[in-house]
This record gives sequence, C-alpha cells and structure tokens, in this order.
Amino acid sequence: MKKTKTTICRFGRLHLHILPILVWLGAVACVVILFRHRSQQFEVLGIAQGRMHQVSAPVYSRLKIVSVELFENVGKGQMLAALDDTQLNAQIVTIGAEIEHLASQLVSIGDTMLAEAANRQTDAIASQRRFNVDVENTRLRILEQKTLLETDKVAAEDLAVEVKIATELLKKDAIAPYQLQKAQALYNVVAKRIEENQHLLTQAEQDLQQALHRRDEFANRQTVHPSVNSALEIIRKQITVQEKLIAELSVQREALRITSPVDGTVVQIQIRANQVAMRRPGEDVLRKPGEVVLAGAPILVVAESQPTEIMAYVGQEQLGKVKETMVLQLVKNTEPAQIVSSQVVRLGPTMELMPQQLWRNPNIAQWGRAVLIKIPPDLKLLPGEIVGIKGL
Repeated sequence: MKKTKTTICRFGRLHLHILPILVWLGAVACVVILFRHRSQQFEVLGIAQGRMHQVSAPVYSRLKIVSVELFENVGKGQMLAALDDTQLNAQIVTIGAEIEHLASQLVSIGDTMLAEAANRQTDAIASQRRFNVDVENTRLRILEQKTLLETDKVAAEDLAVEVKIATELLKKDAIAPYQLQKAQALYNVVAKRIEENQHLLTQAEQDLQQALHRRDEFANRQTVHPSVNSALEIIRKQITVQEKLIAELSVQREALRITSPVDGTVVQIQIRANQVAMRRPGEDVLRKPGEVVLAGAPILVVAESQPTEIMAYVGQEQLGKVKETMVLQLVKNTEPAQIVSSQVVRLGPTMELMPQQLWRNPNIAQWGRAVLIKIPPDLKLLPGEIVGIKGL
C-alpha cells in the first residue's frame, strides 16, 4: 500500500514537469501556424470589374416598349427598348399627303406644258418637257416608296416585339397557340410587304437613272426652251425638301429603336451615392413602358459578360514599388482556384478612397493609389469578385 502511494506521487511530479513543456510546444506550434498564415496573406486585394454601358434615351419621349428584363442576357445589336413613335408616324403621314399634293400639281403642270407645246407646234419642247416630267414623276415614286417602307418598318418592329412576347407567354401556357400564329402571320405579311416595296424602290431608282440619262441625252441634242426648267423649279425644290425630310425621319426612327451596344447582362441603373436614400424600393432599377424619359436619361444598363480589368489600391508604404508594366501574380481563391501572371496597365494619379470591400476594418475608411491590372484571358472571374495580388 505504501509502495502504491509512492508510485502515484512520482507520476504526479512527472506530470507537473511535462505540462510546461507541452504548453511551450503548443505555443511554438501556434506561432509557426500564424507565421505561415501571415506569409500566405495577400499583399494587396483587387476587385474584378467589367465595363458598364448605360443605355440612354436620345430624345425626350415616352417609353413604348422595354423588351428585356433585369439580369437577362442580351446580344450586341439586340433591341432593348423603343420610344414612342406616334409623332414620327404623324410626320410620315403628313409627308405622304404632301407627296400626293405634289403629284397632282405635277400632273397639272405636265398637262399645261404639253398644251403649250401643242400650241407652239414644237415637238422638241414637248419632248424636253415630257422627259423632265418623267424624271420628277420617278422621283415622286421613289419618295412614295421610301415613305411606305418607313411606315412598314415601324409596324414590323412592333409586331416583332409582339411575336416575342407571345412566344414567351406560350411557353408559360398563358395564351393559346393560335394567338402566336396570328401575331407571326401579321409580322410575315408586313415583312413581305417591306420586301416587295424594297424591290419597287430599287426598280424606281433604276428608272430614275434611265430617265435622267434620256433627258440629258435629249438636252444635248436639242435647244432647250427657256421655260422648260423654270416651270418645274418650284416642284423640284419641294420634292427635294420632302426627300430630305423622309431621310431625316428615317434617322429619327432608328434612334427610337434602342439596341444593346455589347454582349452582356441587363443590370440595375447606377445612381449617385447621395441619391441612394432618396430612391424608393424598385425605383430606377429598370425603366418601364409608359414612363416619360428625358433626353440622356438612363433607361437601363448593360454590363459586359466578362470583367476586363482588376482595380487594386496600394498604400503609401508601397507607392515607390509599383511601376507600370511590372509583372505580378493574381490569386483566385474561389472554385476553380487559379494563380496566373499579369501586369500593371496604368496607375491612378492621386490617392483616393478605396471601395469598402477592401477596407481591413469595415468601420475605418482607407485610402490608396489606384492600380489597374489586366485580366489574362484564361482567368475566369465574375464582376465584383475579390482577387489576391502578389508581387506589388
């Protein structure tokens, strides 16, 4: 019994000696782990960012169509929205009426010229006037075809949107198939009419060249009566005015059709920081049909699908180390993890406030000099993703 007690005491003293050693070894292990962890920390963090393209209204108008939704992928040239074209259509109708008026005047002038030529019994003058009337008639035909084309193009764009909407609704079983077929049939009719009118316009333009050639060829062989050109001068000028108006309306119509400048994704409209508190829930996220927009006001924003650059910031202690074109390493920790080489593209001119995501302490603002870094093609990142940077 006495021997057992002695043994227990020895073990107790042994534990008292070993315990400090174990504590010391544990502390050393912690120091090593912390040192390694610190050595693995990134010197600088950066944010992957892609270009944001703000799509704005070219003129003061009302939104007629917004054919995309938030976070929808869009292709370059795809129609995103359309502005109200009521006024444009009214102007086209007015031009059409003016064309009819000019055509009636031209018929009257042509008849008068032919009557005068008959009275003078001068076949040469009559022929010259007939050639001139043919030229102006052909110009009117061209103008009429252009007007019809512009009207049909506006209708075709509206019907194309209706077909797209009907297709989406049919996928959701919200409409019957015949409604999509009806919309598609209407679109096909207008598209066919555009094709036919385009063919007629091409033919009319060829006829105009032939009429001009016949007129000039005849004029070179004959002595032109002084009244031939002066009698048609007013009509010529009025036709020229209408030609310029229809060309201008064509440009305006294209401007009302707003397309995507790049391949990308529709995102929220960006607003100024001092306006965040003033924005109501859902406001300025994406403009809706029926809203009135000012010229230059944003309708939506398209973000490029892939980020093109990394924006990092260096503190004052690193200012002398960073140079343009210097090589560094980019470390992506998210799956799939990657480490690739890149280089500095440009340096910011001043010290500026860093994005809050890069602050060491979210409650303490940090300042740094901006460093723009190129993203290699083989590094797959999402816009806004944080990337570690070594070598700065």
